[in-house]
Amino acid sequence: MIRPYVLWMSVSCIGHSSAIKGLQLNHGGATIKLQLLNERTIIVTMTDNEASVIDEGTFTVRRTIRIAASADKVWTAVTDPAHISKWFGLTVLDGTGAGASGTITFPEYGTVPLRVEAVDAPHMVSYRWGNDDAAEHLPETVGDQSTVFTFTLEPVAEGTQLTVVETGFDRTTDPAANMADHAQGWVSELDKLVALLEGDA
Repeated sequence: MIRPYVLWMSVSCIGHSSAIKGLQLNHGGATIKLQLLNERTIIVTMTDNEASVIDEGTFTVRRTIRIAASADKVWTAVTDPAHISKWFGLTVLDGTGAGASGTITFPEYGTVPLRVEAVDAPHMVSYRWGNDDAAEHLPETVGDQSTVFTFTLEPVAEGTQLTVVETGFDRTTDPAANMADHAQGWVSELDKLVALLEGDA
């Protein structure tokens, strides 16, 4: 399996953001994109896809990527727990379709409660999870401080365009910190999805 080279860097770049934003490096023949997330954090990705975008006004994180794989493959990768577990976290659900619930477990982080909110196969799936990074502990069930992330798929000439939108950060313990953490997380996790599916293509 191909693994992306993803690097998070915290730097002191206050007052020098224009020199960093959009910087590209070459590493082993692959382009490394550097994107400024805020005054101290740079997101680095090995794909040609843009990093996450934070909308502080709507408490939303969004990322759109292109994957050189069929929509059927991408749909399976974002809906089947066995496939989600290959690129995201170990996922267990007690059923399929809206209302199915379970968990997603990340090594060295913990187990996050998860529930399927809506499904419009094979175009959209929406999950609610209790992944409040700023909270003191992870909840056992999906509760009031949960966010919703929605995957939307669109077939394109080169494969599939996948958009993830995560909402509801205004209900979390620290909206700004959680949006920043999840913006970074969607870069790392979706880059792994791209590597997995394009490696299988």
